[in-house]
Amino acid sequence: MVDYSNARVLMIATDGFEQDELFGPRKALLDVGVTVTLASLKTDPITGEKGGEKGESITPDALVSDVDPAEYQALVLPGGVGNPDTLRMDARTVEIVKAFVDADKIVAAICHAPWLLIEADVVDGKRATSWPSVRTDLANAGASVLDEEVVIDGKLITSRKPDDIPAFNRAVLEALSDA
Repeated sequence: MVDYSNARVLMIATDGFEQDELFGPRKALLDVGVTVTLASLKTDPITGEKGGEKGESITPDALVSDVDPAEYQALVLPGGVGNPDTLRMDARTVEIVKAFVDADKIVAAICHAPWLLIEADVVDGKRATSWPSVRTDLANAGASVLDEEVVIDGKLITSRKPDDIPAFNRAVLEALSDA
């Protein structure tokens, strides 16, 4: 049995996150004893979406501006359309994504979240997947794009959609167990 009690994972999200892509991985991590910090652009509750409809809200634990990437072993980025589109316009969020990759830490992005990887300029030469509408952006940024439920390239983990969450969660937990 793997002891995850010392593992610390950062999740970054804002309004418009895909509900299942935040709550599913977060629960899987918390259930095995990982400490999860949810950071956002504001401290007020953020609201997700599910199937294009307004979803559940959650109150962030921290502001993106206060996050120190050195305190975490992994970064998990949920999708949704509005969430990563807003976050990729925030310079500090993009710096954090780049800092995790530069430090060779686990970075896991699902659905539309690879937009943040593209914005941080960290996918050139990497294998990755995403929601279908993001794949051209990934390819244009230099990634080799695959259509698989989870693609692992070193410590970069990407998945396509909510249906892939079980495989995404397994990949993140396996990477943490190796870290």
